[in-house]
Amino acid sequence: MKRLRLGIVGLGMASAPHARSLLDLADRVEVVAAYSPSPARREAFANNYGLPTCDDPAAIFDDDSIDAVLLLTPPNTHLELVRRAAAAGKHILLEKPLETSVERAEALVSAADAARVKLGVVLQHRFRPTGMALAELLRGGRLGALVSASVHLNNWRPQSYYDQPGRGTRERDGGGVLLTQAIHTLDLLISVAGTPSEVTAYAATSPVHRMETEDLVAGAMRFDNGAIGSITATTSAYPGHPDAIDIIGTKGMARLEGTTLSAAFHDGSDFHLEDEGAGGGTGADPMAFSHQHHRAVLADFLEAVATSSQPRVNGHEALKVHRLIDALLRSADTGTRQQVEAPEHDPEKWKPVFGTDHAPTKR
Repeated sequence: MKRLRLGIVGLGMASAPHARSLLDLADRVEVVAAYSPSPARREAFANNYGLPTCDDPAAIFDDDSIDAVLLLTPPNTHLELVRRAAAAGKHILLEKPLETSVERAEALVSAADAARVKLGVVLQHRFRPTGMALAELLRGGRLGALVSASVHLNNWRPQSYYDQPGRGTRERDGGGVLLTQAIHTLDLLISVAGTPSEVTAYAATSPVHRMETEDLVAGAMRFDNGAIGSITATTSAYPGHPDAIDIIGTKGMARLEGTTLSAAFHDGSDFHLEDEGAGGGTGADPMAFSHQHHRAVLADFLEAVATSSQPRVNGHEALKVHRLIDALLRSADTGTRQQVEAPEHDPEKWKPVFGTDHAPTKR
């Protein structure tokens, strides 16, 4: 197979797991150039990984021999860079989130669609074996119909994390804990249980941090079949704890917490799976995790380009979690229940599991 020629734009802390993944997949991808406006970052990247750098992004965008770009820049730069890459006919692998708002995220996805280039998004939790196994427990019927689905994210970030210029601001990042940290776990929840139809939420900046956006969120959600669940997310939970997803079905319950998926079924059987690569990143060092799931994201993207298929997490898939986060923040801002905008291609609907007597009451 011909090696894909790749350029990298952005060499901040997010570049480390990607660089390691690219070295692992060197038989399938060649890094032609990596750009940062910072000479110090370019020098450190070259020294750490032995990959070539450049001091002008035009060396990447204007090089017709480069097939794809990996964009690792701050969220508020994504739309402009995706438009530039798409105009040059280059496929794009984009670090999450898509952009700082749903409107800009939708424009970004439309730009890639219009240019007919592949757009993959780095939401690596979908590539965890435990997450894929949880999805199969539901889709295969072992848990029965969905009754409840909940997410718990108890991360820790010290104040020094938010003291970095632009970190946790609406202008650069678009939001706080939901768009920067919880987006991974919420995206995994959607891939397992589908998109909630409505949410109610509270969001706040706790006394633990000095920052513009939210570091604490609590919400409730309802699915089309009547199933309900909760969302809690924070970066003020010292020293940081594994994220968790709880799924209750009519035939059993499953809990995915950190590296472990455990399930117990009404028939007396159970299920257990460990994924050591899923741990870390919940504490003061956000990059303290294995790169194996980033490698899986990159391998999936390479396969999509080679076979003219779609990446597992393409732009339209990533829009689902952006719309959920937008609804949560709108609910917190307005103090009202909010509908979650339905995805363009509705996933398979869960059949109703609540009878009329137990259906939620709408006020």
